[in-house]
Amino acid sequence: MIQVRMATLNDLENLVYIDSEVIGNKEREVELRESIEENRCFLGQMEGQIVGFIVYHNHFFGHLFIDLVIVRPKLQRQGIAKTLMEYVENICLTNKIFSSTNKSNEKMQKVFDSLNYVRSGYIDNLDDGDKEIVFFKKISNYSYE
Repeated sequence: MIQVRMATLNDLENLVYIDSEVIGNKEREVELRESIEENRCFLGQMEGQIVGFIVYHNHFFGHLFIDLVIVRPKLQRQGIAKTLMEYVENICLTNKIFSSTNKSNEKMQKVFDSLNYVRSGYIDNLDDGDKEIVFFKKISNYSYE
């Protein structure tokens, strides 16, 4: 079973390591530190081991945007990304969530599809020759209190 909790600075080294397993370098360490300090990073654990994490912000035209969903490569396709995304959906304070992935990232597109996200457009020129697909989901548990 996957447990989700807020990441702390004590987790930073592990998160940077997991991120580097996926992208091949540690260039996002500063970004990860900032997201932890701003309470915008949650991690998933199985049997006490960190297996993945999610980073988001609330500055996408007034809506929540999931920046990163990272899962240890050896543990992908076990529902970890889906669990992390569902957790963020449940704490979302806006009525819409957006995220994106490269057109070449078919694994992540399947995660979006499994969670009923809708393709909402493309962004050219972020990664040469690999369009970014923007995804959207209306949050049903949102209320206008």
